[in-house]
Amino acid sequence: MDYDPQELEAEWRDRWADEARYEPDPGDAAAPEDEETTFITVPYPYPSGGMHIGHARTYTVPDVYARYRRQQGDNVLFPMAWHVTGTPIIGAVERLQKREESQMSVLQDTYNVSDDVLEDLETPMGYAHHFIEEHYKKGMRSLGLSIDWRREFTTNDDRYSKFITWQYETLKERGRLEKGLHPVKYCTEQENPVTTHDLLEGEDVEYQEYTLIKFSHAGDGEGGDANDETVIPMATLRPETVRGVTNAYINTEATYVEASVDGETWLVSVEAAEKLELQDHDVEIHREFPGSEVVGETVTNPVTGDEIIILPAEFVDPDNATGVVMSVPAHSPDDYLALQEAKADPDRLKSYGIDPDEVEAIEPIPILDVEGYGEIPAKDAVESAGITNSTDPDLEEVTQDVYNAEFHTGTLHDEYGEYAGEVIEDVRDELAAHYREQGAFGAMYDFPEPVISRAGGKVVVAYQDTWFLTYNDEDWEEAAKRAVERLDATPENTRGEYTHTIDWLNEWPCIRNYGLGTRLPWDDEFVIEPLSDSTIYMAYYTIAHRLEEIPVDDLDREFFDALFYGADAVEGAADERALDLRAEWQYWYPVTQRFSANDLISNHLTFFLYHHAELFDEAQWPEGITIMGMGLLEGEKMSSSKGHVVLPGKAIENYGADTVRFFLLNSAEPWQDYDWRAEQVEGVEDQLRRFWNRAQELIDDEAAAAADGVDPDSDLEHIDRWLLSKLQTTIADVTAALDNAETRTASQAAFYGFEEHLKWYRRRADLDRDGAQWTLRHVLETRLRLLAPFIPFMTNELHEQLTGTPAEDAPWPEVDESWESPRTETEERQIERLADDIQDILTVTEQDPATIRVYVAADWKRKVFETVREVGTDVGQIMGEVMQDPDLRERGDAVNDLAQDLVELVRGVDDETLAAMAEIDEVSTYETAVDFLEREYDADVAVYAEDGDDIDDPEGRASKAVPFRPAIHIE
Repeated sequence: MDYDPQELEAEWRDRWADEARYEPDPGDAAAPEDEETTFITVPYPYPSGGMHIGHARTYTVPDVYARYRRQQGDNVLFPMAWHVTGTPIIGAVERLQKREESQMSVLQDTYNVSDDVLEDLETPMGYAHHFIEEHYKKGMRSLGLSIDWRREFTTNDDRYSKFITWQYETLKERGRLEKGLHPVKYCTEQENPVTTHDLLEGEDVEYQEYTLIKFSHAGDGEGGDANDETVIPMATLRPETVRGVTNAYINTEATYVEASVDGETWLVSVEAAEKLELQDHDVEIHREFPGSEVVGETVTNPVTGDEIIILPAEFVDPDNATGVVMSVPAHSPDDYLALQEAKADPDRLKSYGIDPDEVEAIEPIPILDVEGYGEIPAKDAVESAGITNSTDPDLEEVTQDVYNAEFHTGTLHDEYGEYAGEVIEDVRDELAAHYREQGAFGAMYDFPEPVISRAGGKVVVAYQDTWFLTYNDEDWEEAAKRAVERLDATPENTRGEYTHTIDWLNEWPCIRNYGLGTRLPWDDEFVIEPLSDSTIYMAYYTIAHRLEEIPVDDLDREFFDALFYGADAVEGAADERALDLRAEWQYWYPVTQRFSANDLISNHLTFFLYHHAELFDEAQWPEGITIMGMGLLEGEKMSSSKGHVVLPGKAIENYGADTVRFFLLNSAEPWQDYDWRAEQVEGVEDQLRRFWNRAQELIDDEAAAAADGVDPDSDLEHIDRWLLSKLQTTIADVTAALDNAETRTASQAAFYGFEEHLKWYRRRADLDRDGAQWTLRHVLETRLRLLAPFIPFMTNELHEQLTGTPAEDAPWPEVDESWESPRTETEERQIERLADDIQDILTVTEQDPATIRVYVAADWKRKVFETVREVGTDVGQIMGEVMQDPDLRERGDAVNDLAQDLVELVRGVDDETLAAMAEIDEVSTYETAVDFLEREYDADVAVYAEDGDDIDDPEGRASKAVPFRPAIHIE
C-alpha cells in the first residue's frame, strides 16, 4: 500500500468524527470516582487573525500529552474555546472598514480572505467566527488534535458571562476588588484602557514611573511678571544623579507648550501635556512654540541651585516623558558623548546664539564612586570600549553596564548629606521621596519605547478611576505562593519566575470602558478586561456542553455557588441541576497540565494561580504548567502583519499532518524556541515515508506467515535478543520523557534513536530468518504504540494493518523485564566496537584484507579487570590488591600499565554495565560474530585467546590485547 498522507489522514479524521472519539464523559468506567483522569488545557486562541504554524505547535504539544495519557489508561479531557474579550477584534474590524492597506494585506494576502467574504467580517463576532471556523478549527482538525469540540464556547457567550459574573461578585464580596485611581495602559485612539492582548506593537513593554526633576526658569518680563518662574520638568529613572546635571537638551524642531499644571507654569512638549492631563493633572495650555525658542536659556537645578544651559539636540524625543532631558555626562555614557559632540560643533552652537566657550567649559560632575571605574565612569566606559560617537550600536550595552554597576555598588559623595556613603540601590527610593516632599521632584508614568494598540492608536499611561484586583494583599500573595510551591513547573527553572511575579505584582485594573466581554455586574458601563476574565475558565470547560440545557436566567449566583461549593453554600434547597454539574466538575478537576507561553508567566499564568487559590480548595488548584517557546520561520520571528507566516493548511497540503506534527515536536523541547525550515520539513517527510515502506514489508502476508511459527523462547538469536533489550530501554526512555512533557527527547528516542539500532540490526542479522521477521514485527508493533501520540494518522493505520486494532486503542507499552539483558547489550556493544576498530584500521592502511585475526586478552588481564571493577579507579589501591597475587606480582610494570588502561576504560561506566562486562566470555562473544565480520569485510576471520594453545600470531599482536579492547591483526 502506497503512502498518501492526504488520503490516509482524511479517512482517519472522518472516522474520529463519526466515532465521537475524543468526547469523554464521567461514568465511562465502572467506578467513575476511581477512574484516573487527565485534564489538559492550553490558552484559548484569540481569533483576531488566522492560525499559523506557530499556533500549530502550541496546540500539538498538549495533544501529544493527551494521547499519551489515554494510552496509559486515563480518561482524558482536552477542550478548546475562543477568547474574544476586549478590543483587538473591534480594532481589526475598524481597520477593515477603513480598508487600511496593511489590514487588507493581512486578510487577503496572508489569510486569503476573498472579496465576497470581506463584508461578513465587518462585525466583531462575524470577524471572529470567520477565523474560528475557517482557520483555527480547520487547522486543529487537520492536525488531528484530539479535542472535545462539544465543550467549545466564546467568551462573549451569555452563559460564559454569567460564569464570569459569579466570579467577580464572589471576589468583590471577599474583598479582592477595590476602586480607585490607578495607572493603566490607555489607547488614545479608542479612549479605552488596554492590556497586552490589545497591542499591535510593544506587547512586552511595561510603563515606568519617572522622577521629574523640577528645574526652574525665571520670567523675562514679557507678557507677565518678571518674577514668575516656569518649571521645566526633566524626567529620569536615576533621581540620585540630580547633583551631577551639567546641562539640558531640547528638540529645536518639536512643539512645546507653556501650560498651567496643577497651578504651576510648566514648559513641556505637546505630547507630554496630553499625558499629564491623562494622569490626573489639571492642565491648561496657554501657548505653543518651537523648542528653538528656549535654546541657550538657563534653568536652575532645584537641589543644587546651579544654573545650567539648554542645548539643542535632535535626539530628544518629544514623545518621551516631558520632551526635555537633563544631562549627567559623568555617569551616562550617552550624555558624555553628546556633550563631546556638542563641543565639537561650535558653528551649530553659534547659530543658536550660544557661546561655544561656555559649552567648552562644561565638565562632568562626578557624584558617586563605583568599583571598577575611575572618577568619571562614563568617560572610562566609552574609552575602554573604543566608542567615539553616539551612533555606535555598542553604546546601549556599555550604558547599561555603567547603570547596573552604579546602582548595585555605587556610593554617594559627601554632598548628599545623610545619604553620603550609601549604596544607590539602598537609598534611591528614599532619596527621591525626600526631594518630592520638598517640592523639588515630581513624577509621571511613561513607556520607554512606543506602544501601539491593535486599533492603530498610540498607547500612553493614564490614570483611571477603576476597579482593580488587589493582588498585593498579603494573604492572597501567600496563597498564590503555596500554589506555586505545589506546582509541577516545567521546566523547573520557571518556578522562580512565578514567585518573582507575585513579589512585584500590585493592584491590577480589571475593567475597560468598552469592548467585547462580560459587563461588570455592579456597573455595566464597564467591561471586564481580557486577562481578568480568563483566569478560571478551565472550570467552565468541564460543564460548558451541559449548561446549554439550562436557561441563561437560571445561572445566577446561587446556581454557581452550589455548583462549585456544594449544597451547603446556599440558603434553602440547592438547584439539583447545579449539583449534578458539580459531580462532573469534581470528576475532571483540577487541571492536570496547562501548556502556555513563557511571556504569560508575568500575567495570565500567575493570575491563573491567584484566582484558583482564592476561589477553590487546594485539591482543585492547578497541578502542572508546562512553558512553551517561540516559533521562528527560516530563522526569523513569525509575523502575520508582515506576511511572514506559514499556514497549517498549506503545510499539511504540502507534507501531510503527521510530517508537520513530527517536525514541530522533535525540533525542540516545548519550552525551547524552534525554527520552521522547509528543507528540514521535507527531510522529515522522506523519513516518515521510508518508515511506512519498511512497515509495509513487515505487514505483508509472507512476513506474517514467517513470524507466526516462531517460538520466541527458542527460535531467537543473540542479535534478536539484543534488539528486544534495546526496545525495553527505549520504552523506558520515551515514557520518562513524556511524563516530563519532553516531546523532543521522547520522539527522538522512539524514532531516530531506534532507527540507529535497526540500522545495526539489519547489518548484523540474517533478515530472511523467521526469528528476524518475528523480532521486527514485534518491534514495529511496539514502536507504533510509542509513536502514536506524535504521528497518530500513520501509526493508527499501520497498527491496524498489523494487528487489527488502531495504535491509540492499544495500551501504552510497558517494559518487559524478560527481554531486558544488560549482558546481551554489552556483548553486542563489544562486537560493534570491534567492527569499528577493524574498519578504522582498514581506512588508515587502505588494506584489502584476506585474513583478520582477533586476539582476546589473557586470563591474568581479566583478573586485573576484576580488581578494578571491585576496588574502583584508585590506581594505588588497585595495585595494593593485585600485588597480593604472586602471579600478577611477577608481571610488575605490565600490571601497573594495564591497571591504568583499565581505569580509563571503566571510568564513567555504571555498575550494571560493569557487572555485565564481568559475565562476558569475550572469545565466545566475538566467535558468534565471525559470520557477520566475514560478510562485512569479505575476509577470513579468526578469534584467539592471547594465552590459548592454538593461537596463530604471526606478528606478535596478541600481547597488545586489553580486556574489552581486543588486539587486531590484518593481512
